[in-house]
Amino acid sequence: MKPSIREPQLDLMPEEVDFPDEDIRTQVWGILTTLYPHNRAGERRHESRYPFPYLVHLTPVGEDGLTPCGETLVVVGKHLSERGLGFYHPQPLPYRRMIASLEAGNGQWIGFLIDLSWCRFTRKGWYESGGRFLQSVLSPIKPSA
Repeated sequence: MKPSIREPQLDLMPEEVDFPDEDIRTQVWGILTTLYPHNRAGERRHESRYPFPYLVHLTPVGEDGLTPCGETLVVVGKHLSERGLGFYHPQPLPYRRMIASLEAGNGQWIGFLIDLSWCRFTRKGWYESGGRFLQSVLSPIKPSA
């Protein structure tokens, strides 16, 4: 005897549900289809990207490629993958290699040497950039107590 899958018998929806009017639905779907188009032709990425809407600390590195130098700045994460990071920032970045510090919980920080390989100006006056992780390094951000 095969097990059968049954539909739930409870009706959890209230009797009167206010659905948005058609104009609101049209406007919302206009935004969603712009942000998430169905046709992703030309997608070059082979690894999964995950939304990462968290603050990221970027610290420039010296000529040796590992020693922190210069002032750390804070950017807003966009996507995170096993190979890299995308983020938003308000001003152009004059550095190619930086240490990206991501908070790992319990006040601990994880550092990655990142090679910033692309940047584009958005219509709202912000920049969107990203790059590949080259190696795991010590984060210059001090753990919080």
